[in-house]
Amino acid sequence: MKKVAAAFVISLFCIQALFAQTEKENPFSFGASYIGDFVSNFHGGIKTGSEYLGKANLTVGFDTEKAQWWKGGELFINGMTTHGGEPSATLIGDFQKASNIDAGDHIALYELWYKQTFGKFDITAGLQDLNVDYAVSESGLLFNNSYFGIHSVCSENIPVPIFPLTALGLNVGWNISDDYRLQAVVFDGVPDDFSINPYNVKWTLSRWQGFLALSEFQVKKSIVKGRGGVYKIGFYLQDSQEITNDTHKNYGFYLVADQEISDQITLFMQTGTSPKKWNNHYFCYGLGMNWKNFNTKRPNDIIGLAFNHARFKNNPAGNETVVELIYHFQLNKNSYLCPDLQYIANPAGTGEKLQNALVGMLRFGIEF
Repeated sequence: MKKVAAAFVISLFCIQALFAQTEKENPFSFGASYIGDFVSNFHGGIKTGSEYLGKANLTVGFDTEKAQWWKGGELFINGMTTHGGEPSATLIGDFQKASNIDAGDHIALYELWYKQTFGKFDITAGLQDLNVDYAVSESGLLFNNSYFGIHSVCSENIPVPIFPLTALGLNVGWNISDDYRLQAVVFDGVPDDFSINPYNVKWTLSRWQGFLALSEFQVKKSIVKGRGGVYKIGFYLQDSQEITNDTHKNYGFYLVADQEISDQITLFMQTGTSPKKWNNHYFCYGLGMNWKNFNTKRPNDIIGLAFNHARFKNNPAGNETVVELIYHFQLNKNSYLCPDLQYIANPAGTGEKLQNALVGMLRFGIEF
């Protein structure tokens, strides 16, 4: 698997280099990226130790307007490979994964969708990652812990189509104005697992799998005069018979907020809740801060500090709390380093009481 992953990464950059000179005149766009994590558990959890894991992506886009076909059309393809260790399962024992690229060994089609824009409306159909457009904090993307992607109440209670396994969906968006957007999406209720769909190219839709529906309202207005702010409120409903062989419904709500305070400081907040009677993990909330432009000689560097708390109805480990401190060091236009330190109180992934974990991570990334 590691040899295949290495060959995949090399091919990414070869293809990118081949088309780099003609990209501006071409309706095709190409992207390539690789992320690697060196993860060490220094104390607590399951055991101390270190592991390495990585993820590579190759993307191809096609713009129908640049091809002089019609306006507003976009086709997107994203291939993915993941490899290496799984430190949350073998070292840390946390509920959410300390590394958001922790997925085991896979080579798969990650996204394949077509988007058409009609004035203020857009429709996207195909293989999609829910967390690209829904329940995402732009400020939270700085952090490595999975808590700061989609909130855990949604991702852990239902088979949601996010990394590493996406699903077929139909998304409709309405840009009401520059400040307001309403969007809704319907997905396959139970994405076909890697065990029966190893490359994510075989999809089945049936009444037993049901559906997953989400709706989100976005407000792009600031509570601080002269600063940017984005606020999102969403609702999801999952209806499937495959989970319990009986009609099974689950739902929840979430809120996401990003607010600039100054030229340097941005704050963000995430929270999610779902009925306690149906879900062991029923509530979570997180807060964070990004500090940029603290060094005029390095304007692209960012320091981040974030906190998340997850509550459970019944877990011998107790409620899990994560504090993460990260430094994004921009090496050049195409590469970066991210030293990262996480303190995980009551790692709750094993269902057993574990000592609080202290996790260090060094992430590097290359993007073209």
